[in-house]
Amino acid sequence: MRWYQDDSSDRGSLGHSRNRVRLRAWLKRVKVPWSGLPAWQGLLVAAALTAIIGFHVFTFRVNPDELGVVLRFGKPARQEPPGLHYRMPYPIDEVHLPKITRWNIIEVGIRTPSERGRPIRVREESSMLTGDENIIDVSFVILWRIEDAGKYLFNIQNPEITVKDLAESALRETIGRSESRPLLTSARLQTEKAAQKLMQETLDHYEAGIRIEQVLLQSIDPPPQTIDAFRDVQAAATDKERSQNEAEAYSSRVVPEARGEGERILQGALAYRGQSVAEALGQTARFLSIYEEYRKAPEVTRKRMYLETMERIMQGTDKIIIDNTFGRGVVPMLSLGPPEKKHP
Repeated sequence: MRWYQDDSSDRGSLGHSRNRVRLRAWLKRVKVPWSGLPAWQGLLVAAALTAIIGFHVFTFRVNPDELGVVLRFGKPARQEPPGLHYRMPYPIDEVHLPKITRWNIIEVGIRTPSERGRPIRVREESSMLTGDENIIDVSFVILWRIEDAGKYLFNIQNPEITVKDLAESALRETIGRSESRPLLTSARLQTEKAAQKLMQETLDHYEAGIRIEQVLLQSIDPPPQTIDAFRDVQAAATDKERSQNEAEAYSSRVVPEARGEGERILQGALAYRGQSVAEALGQTARFLSIYEEYRKAPEVTRKRMYLETMERIMQGTDKIIIDNTFGRGVVPMLSLGPPEKKHP
């Protein structure tokens, strides 16, 4: 039989229960400063704020039109596709989000108001000198996008200003190599392609990571002081072109007709020559054949030739035949009228 009972475990459990009760009472009694909330509610709020802040500090989101470029201590570390990704807090990691799918627009020589209104001409940018030393007003638009995010972020500063200055320089160089008349009339497409090619080559040389998608010339006009004279020149050029087209149309119509007529005359002459030569050869052959017969029997041939000749002569005439045997004593009569035709 135990005469001593160890109740230390009971005293420990009872102490823990008392501590929890005291802690709960303290949390209910103590208020969070400046909020009036109980301590336990303040702890929940603090935990929620900590979680929210930690979420924003340790994560970042990349939108569908962006690419996440992560720098670790200022050095490019990785690139992330669209979605939610982990990062270390600043200044360990720094994130850039360039919009790689968006087409950017830069206007040179013109400005379009954000609100509805007429575009504003910028003469400092639009006045350009051509290869034949004429001044023209040019306004154009550049469409570009980011091709390489790393090069775009770290190889150039102020990309929009760089592209704008480069576009203006490339177009000035392209127009400086061309004459004013083709630029004002028919060389618009060639000028756009030449300027785009020159811009892209320069950006690739700088490793800017930018792709020029299109160069669009909005207008190419002479200076306002010479616009009336230019319109007169254009009207004269149009009249000249119309006259040339009419002359070419007339030439295209008359020349084939003349060639056809000449060919017809030539073919007729060749046919007549062939016919005449054939008839002459035939007459020659007939004469030779008659001559051979004449040599064999001159009298008979002579008589036959006489009869054939008289037959050709008398064939188409009206004849009255008088038989010498029974026609003796018949008085000859001069007929003053047409003889009567007797039909069988």
